[in-house]
Amino acid sequence: MTAIAVLGSTNMDLVAYVPKAPRLGETVTGREFRTVPGGKGANQAVAAARLGGEVVMIGAVGADEFGVRLRAALASAGVETAALRTVEGASGTAHITVDDEGANSIIVIPGANARVTGLEAGDASRIGAADCLLLQLELPLEAVLAGAVAARAQGVRTILTPAPAQPLPAGLLAATDLLVPNEHEAAALTGLTDPHRAAEALLREVPEVVITLGVAGCLYAARGREPLTVAALRVRAVDTTAAGDTFVGALAVALGEGRAMPEALAWASAAAALSVQRPGAQDSMPTRPEVTRAVRGQAAPEAAS
Repeated sequence: MTAIAVLGSTNMDLVAYVPKAPRLGETVTGREFRTVPGGKGANQAVAAARLGGEVVMIGAVGADEFGVRLRAALASAGVETAALRTVEGASGTAHITVDDEGANSIIVIPGANARVTGLEAGDASRIGAADCLLLQLELPLEAVLAGAVAARAQGVRTILTPAPAQPLPAGLLAATDLLVPNEHEAAALTGLTDPHRAAEALLREVPEVVITLGVAGCLYAARGREPLTVAALRVRAVDTTAAGDTFVGALAVALGEGRAMPEALAWASAAAALSVQRPGAQDSMPTRPEVTRAVRGQAAPEAAS
């Protein structure tokens, strides 16, 4: 099994489903409300575990009802939670609006996640025992940097999702092996809206980049190699929440199993396509047999021009 450590956030997603998202100052009537375990770190952990990874979650939840539910959701997915601390105060929350096209807008309240400012006893060893470390930016940057540095020192591959987008310290980029932004995050990091040009700029900072492009698939670029595009499966999106996290979790499992990058990207793209056809974050994530069936009919990746 692929051993994966995740240093990241856990949030309770408070999701409102509406025909059309409200504009500034507008009130709309929704059709459904759900509370669903989420958080970018926890989402990636669950996605990887459902697809066969052996996953440990490092982070924090609050001493509240949401914290109990968040820990239980991870454990039920097979994620090891011994390094998920309980701290005083509220758990993190994400307030999400999803429209009838499946598009979403999100406000994140960090809560307990803001208390994770570095590694605690045993965390570096957990990272060192993994094949890769998954990082995002819903924890304080000093904690993310500490995790990346610990991984680099122990020869563990680091995969960073730069979301929510923000300026990244040089030390974090220097300790990142694979950067996985979406097209909007890539533009925010580089000032370039063309994904190919953004990828070229990012390769000055990190050795490998995957830019996810929504319905257009994804773009892979690495130093000294021709870029590669992988098409997305054509599906009707119900809820795109956590599609990117599903992609990253699946990619980590595939790479840890030794799959070549084109095959790993096709696997991850299929997992993300399955997730958007269901509502919710962790609830929407597919199992390994589902992804295996979906990927069989996917076209081979094509070299980008």
